[in-house]
Amino acid sequence: MLGSREKRREPRQGESSCCVPTRSSGEVSRAPGPSIDTRPTPGMVRLPGGEFLMGADDGKGFPRDGEGPVRRVRLSPFSISPHATTNAEFSRFVEETGHRTEAEEFGWSFVFYGFVQPGAKVKGMIGDAPWWKGVDGAYWREPEGPGSGIDGRMDHPVVHVSHDDAVAYCAWAGVRLPTEAEWEYAARGGLKGRRFPWGNTLTPNGEHRCNIWQGEFPTRNTAEDGYGGTCSVDAFPPNGFGLHNVSGNVWEWCSDWFSATFHRDGGKGVREDPSGPQKGTVRVIRGGSYLCHKSYCNRYRVAARSSNTPDSSTANTGFRCAADG
Repeated sequence: MLGSREKRREPRQGESSCCVPTRSSGEVSRAPGPSIDTRPTPGMVRLPGGEFLMGADDGKGFPRDGEGPVRRVRLSPFSISPHATTNAEFSRFVEETGHRTEAEEFGWSFVFYGFVQPGAKVKGMIGDAPWWKGVDGAYWREPEGPGSGIDGRMDHPVVHVSHDDAVAYCAWAGVRLPTEAEWEYAARGGLKGRRFPWGNTLTPNGEHRCNIWQGEFPTRNTAEDGYGGTCSVDAFPPNGFGLHNVSGNVWEWCSDWFSATFHRDGGKGVREDPSGPQKGTVRVIRGGSYLCHKSYCNRYRVAARSSNTPDSSTANTGFRCAADG
């Protein structure tokens, strides 16, 4: 991927997603996640693992995403962050390592059109998703382009981070990205077969439980949940395992390569600590974001899945960390 940067600076036309536009493509075969001995860090939630039902076949998803079939998965104990990595946490990483994100290396990143700074230089519309624009100078410190900033948002999730950036952070912190199975197990919070981390109703008793789009996408967001863009990583009550914002706010990178069919070949037995295919072109992302809306992308459900290329970065993608044991 890194060796092909020069020929991939422009957004691909004709390829898009409602929530996560893609910077590039190309098959690579790096191992999923850092090859380091990870240990839980203070503040992580330790989960016992065990068996759970992964996926959904309730007709609410997208067949091309491969949410189903529902399958039995057994996980070893692991630990996971109760929230996505924040701007404050990523700032410490950058200060100590001098890391430059891929958005900085490319010189641009994807920003939702309604948030683009006045006068910003943009690369135009992206395929059939005109709400995404490639903005010169957009990166994690200036998430809407030059002139924007993260003052007052240090407790918001860091965005404009690629999968490769997330892996670099994890290596520095002595942790790793969660596998897709670990992510879903943790997101379910101990509930069996429910659509959301809190149950089957999106707004129980009229109460908003996550940061997603309300109104008419992509032209009018009423922000009835209190937020038009990102919110703090702990803005909504946690699920049964103590995890915040596993639905909405920002997409979260997982370690697995994405496949819509790979997991269907395991038969009816229990899958032990699955980690996805050994190679691919795109990595799994989970959880949906503040741009998800039921009319176009209801991928804020716990079984929902999507993907993006490892070098892509957007204003609605971040990550949370995991560790062994």
